[in-house]
Amino acid sequence: MIQTIAVIGAGTMGHGIAESFALAGLDVRLYDVNDEALAKARALIADELQLLADEAYIAPDRVAATLARIATSTDLAATVANCDYVIEAAPEKIELKHDLLARLDALAPAHAIIASNTSSLPLEAMATVFGPERKSRFMVCHWYNPGHLMPIVELSFFGNMSAELYAEVEALYGRVGKQTVKVLKDVPGLVANRIQQGVAREVFSLIERGIASPADIDKALKFGPAFRYATTGQLEVADFGGLDIWCVVGDNLLKDMDNSKEANPVLRTAVAEGKLGLKSGEGFFRYPPEEAAAVRRKFMRKLIHQLKASAFYV
Repeated sequence: MIQTIAVIGAGTMGHGIAESFALAGLDVRLYDVNDEALAKARALIADELQLLADEAYIAPDRVAATLARIATSTDLAATVANCDYVIEAAPEKIELKHDLLARLDALAPAHAIIASNTSSLPLEAMATVFGPERKSRFMVCHWYNPGHLMPIVELSFFGNMSAELYAEVEALYGRVGKQTVKVLKDVPGLVANRIQQGVAREVFSLIERGIASPADIDKALKFGPAFRYATTGQLEVADFGGLDIWCVVGDNLLKDMDNSKEANPVLRTAVAEGKLGLKSGEGFFRYPPEEAAAVRRKFMRKLIHQLKASAFYV
């Protein structure tokens, strides 16, 4: 059974991954290249845990207990020593992944499972640094942001790993309270991101064509399809609506919908103008600097409320 976890990278995804494992009672070692990044991650984890307690999702005494289970280090060898499971959350650059994975292969125990949080890089391309034995213990384990709140984790099962070892990892995520998606083919974006990009492509196209305002488009999604998607999958929705109806509507609508193969010009223009969203203070909506922290907390609160409600539907 997997007991000791190492998380490599303490950024946006890494800190949330470490937080989730620690919340589940597992010992976690969190690595980053400098103490400043680790201190920032630890403060962020403490703040997120406190919000969970404030929203009555966890007992107040679990905040300190969870933090105590996370050991931070800038020493990669010490971080992965004797670990059973090592997951890296480094930036999505193949050269960086190759360098890091080669180092992990050399430093981690032979029995350790090494995982990547990537959603865009092929497993085969990353695994070129491994020999056959390590490759058979390597997989993609893709989390969704924010990692400590989003219930999904996508797990690769591409033929390089035994069914028994996959089941061990799947059981680990069950202990953490995650819903796992078994991905059978190595495709860019895996499953959830491909679905999300399909929705986003049409959303950005609606804005580009001036069909509705950004606020109304988001309203249509939140109180239309997404309202059902919170509890019901697309295939269930289709079954309830009738596959004959979905077939007719598809014939009528799809020929008029966006089928572009690259990012929408609306996005490119915004990026060129430095309008990157919350992190820059403006995207499709404005986020005054003095309100940014409150906006983030409101977003987290909504996800916590959804997380509570979703337990009924699992």
